Parts: sequence; C-alpha cells; structure tokens
Amino acid sequence: MSFNVTPGMAMPVVISQSPNHLELMEWGFLPRWAKDPKDVRRPINARAETVATSRMFGSAFRSQRCLVPARGFYEWQQTSARKQPYWIQLQGNELFAFAGLWDAWADRQGREIRTYTIITTEPNALMAPIHHRMPAILRREDEEHWLNPDQTEGERLLPLLRPYPASEMAAWPVSTAVNNPRNDSPALVASVGQ
Repeated sequence: MSFNVTPGMAMPVVISQSPNHLELMEWGFLPRWAKDPKDVRRPINARAETVATSRMFGSAFRSQRCLVPARGFYEWQQTSARKQPYWIQLQGNELFAFAGLWDAWADRQGREIRTYTIITTEPNALMAPIHHRMPAILRREDEEHWLNPDQTEGERLLPLLRPYPASEMAAWPVSTAVNNPRNDSPALVASVGQ
C-alpha cells in the first residue's frame, strides 16, 4: 500500500476480463494509437463531461473501463500563502473505487505498456472549497455496471460519473511532506493544524 501515489507509478486496477481481475498499470494514459510514448501527453485525469467524445479517451470509454481502488486521495487548496494539501476519504475509511479508463500501447517488438487515467467530475459541497474538480468515485452498486463490457452507451454510463455525496466523505489538511514523492508513510495522512 502506498500513501503517496504519483503519476507514472504502477498501481493495481480492476479490469473486466471474465472474471474481473487486478492488473498493475502505470498512472498516466498512453493511447494505443500513439506513435512514440515520449511524444504524447500522458494525462492522469479525464473530464467526465467530455470523456465519451474525446479523441484521447473515447475508444477506452466504450470498451476499456476500469476500477481504481483507493482508501483516499489528496487535493491541494490554493491559499493566499501556498497550496495546502488535504487528505480526502470516505467516512469510516472504507475502500472505494475511482472510475477509470485503461489502454495498452505496444512497440514494434510487441512489448506492452498498460496505463490508466482517473475520471474527474464536478466537486461536491465538501470538495468545492478545496478544489474545482474531484475524482469520480463509483458507488459500490455501480461498479459492475461500469465494468460491464456489453455496456458501451454514454447515456447509461455517464450518469455514474456524478459527484459522490459530501455527507459520506471526510477531509482534513495534511503536511506538505506529501509534495515530495519520496515520502511514503501513514504519517502523510495525519491531520495538521492550519
């Protein structure tokens, strides 16, 4: 378990492949049509409002959706003095899943790089004072629907990408030690006074 996941790290995601299974993938989406990975922007997030029609994500949205398991996430609030990191989790610190997309890029020798991105949506009342976006957290009962390979229509999938209820979440300020990717310990999610 990592307390400081950064872009480019390999993390487990759940994909639908009869049966569903965990697979390690790099965070930062690399589409299969890219000619050279070094020449492509590798987004860590995809906007729910445009994900179905985006050139970058449209194909993956229709057929390569995934669950990104987590216990929480960080977001940074801009203050007059600096950016203050916050730790955000569900009440009770229960495990949940972000809605994600994945793809597999292969070089000429057939070596694959599997990558994913996390979908973001409008913030709920808890998140709005901290940041103008939030990850799309799926309700437990919607996870199978999101992974269902027979489901390809945006009108059935996009409603799942709504803000999670603020009353079921908690957030608190944490140390700026999280800004250094070498730091990785439970102390990173401890509350600090502002």
